[in-house]
Amino acid sequence: MRSLPRMHALSQRAAVLCGAAAVAAATLSTAALSAAPAQAGVHRADAAPAARLAWKKCGTTAHPTLQCASLKVPLDHSDPRGRKITLALSRVPHTAKTSQGPLLVNPGGPGGSGLTLAGFVASALPAKVAAQYDVIGFDPRGVGRSDPALDCAPGHFDPVRPDPVPLTPGVEHANLTRAKAFADACGRKYADVLPHIGTVAAARDLDLIRRVLGADRISYFGYSYGTYLGAVYARLYPERVRRAVLDSVVDPTGVGYENNLVQDLAFDDRHRAFLAWVARHHGTYGLGADPERLETAWYAMRAELARKPADGRVGAAELEDTFLPGGYHDGYWPYLAEAFAAYVRDGDTEPLVEAYEDFGAANASTGNGYSVYTAVQCRDTGWPRDWGRWREDNWAVHERAPFMTWNNAWYNAPCAFWPTDAGRPVDVANDRLPPVLLFQATGDAATPYRGGATVHRLLRGSSLVVEDGGGNHGVTLSGNACLDGHLAAYLTDGTVPRGDGGGEADAVCAAGPDPKPLDVRTSAPPPGETLRTLLGFRP
Repeated sequence: MRSLPRMHALSQRAAVLCGAAAVAAATLSTAALSAAPAQAGVHRADAAPAARLAWKKCGTTAHPTLQCASLKVPLDHSDPRGRKITLALSRVPHTAKTSQGPLLVNPGGPGGSGLTLAGFVASALPAKVAAQYDVIGFDPRGVGRSDPALDCAPGHFDPVRPDPVPLTPGVEHANLTRAKAFADACGRKYADVLPHIGTVAAARDLDLIRRVLGADRISYFGYSYGTYLGAVYARLYPERVRRAVLDSVVDPTGVGYENNLVQDLAFDDRHRAFLAWVARHHGTYGLGADPERLETAWYAMRAELARKPADGRVGAAELEDTFLPGGYHDGYWPYLAEAFAAYVRDGDTEPLVEAYEDFGAANASTGNGYSVYTAVQCRDTGWPRDWGRWREDNWAVHERAPFMTWNNAWYNAPCAFWPTDAGRPVDVANDRLPPVLLFQATGDAATPYRGGATVHRLLRGSSLVVEDGGGNHGVTLSGNACLDGHLAAYLTDGTVPRGDGGGEADAVCAAGPDPKPLDVRTSAPPPGETLRTLLGFRP
């Protein structure tokens, strides 16, 4: 996509999805969350005078009214007078005579920067709705322009990486060595910081942002992992939530290891949907009308690149990175199909290398995003320390879902060697909130449907809007008028749809049409491209 929608999938991989831990991992009880030490710390901070933010203009051509500021927060929330770190904030101020207060936005990850997302949300919402809010973006602790910004091992994703599928002991050893080296590097560089990077710490940062904004309550809009962050904040501070929108919902009952295994199956389904779409457009791509034959051709391409990487850079791992965006959004299918067809039909690797450069290659933000991703994932919950467990589980899933199972396993494998103790995932069940609005596509691969259904059950009074037949990730503000109508109504006056009790969904919106083949040299970016850039790709 270097000449098309320019985006680096791998560089943004850490910006979308929460990984997962075993369902059996212990969860924080209601008593634990309301325990005196944690709450006392929050109340002591509330009693202290809040700092003032010095907002400065930082507008861009796309978002000219954007403002930026920074906020110092405790590294360790149990020691509010101890070492401070800095969070980077952004704002699009309200313009209406009457304000509905701050709307904090988060793109997910963990590891995603939210500074530009504030400008996007403010411009993508209906003008009358956006005008009523101060839309607030932020880089969570460790991310982007916040300080310190983690970068454990620059160059970790430089090509060519070992084949993700460990068919020999040597390949497995090479991948294990990379994973352990990354974890060790993080431990050496950030030993004092890593114990304080996690979702609960980030949620407590959110409340300090609320305080410094002078708001008694905040509204919140989170995508992907941002849904888990929002749900954790709501559990810790239910009285501080005015409205909350959670789009593409992480399953909080499988945070960590378990969610990643479930995700592998869903991404394989989306990859097969892509191949079926290419088959339906045989007239354009000339690869045949049988999806199974195309699947065979794709894996043959993978095997050839594993033996001889294209341009010395695109091996098996890099190929998987390149095609992963198709699992997030079908708008990329025409570009991926062109690269696939050129390779299979003509042996032409140039389009494939170009696609890698635009979808899969690392850039300057890769190291930071991935470092925060692992720091949060590995700290939030316990991952298996016995590699034999990983080997057994991932081979079993690979048999059913070969597209990205092992790629995903190695992406998360540093958690098997992580240098800090693990926390416990938060039980986000909540009956103390105003209505929360949830959005979920039935075929979402990054955060499969069960996440939205589960959180709908856990948040009493919430409302679930389902995009029926949709397979994209991050579905609001991407061109679906039905979904966006529910979003606008909710942010305007709190209106949520209510079902008749006949199913899980309170409202159902039809998915948009599949993409059409296009001339990738001249066509406009696919719908939702701007949001896709901000959310990124993972795993």
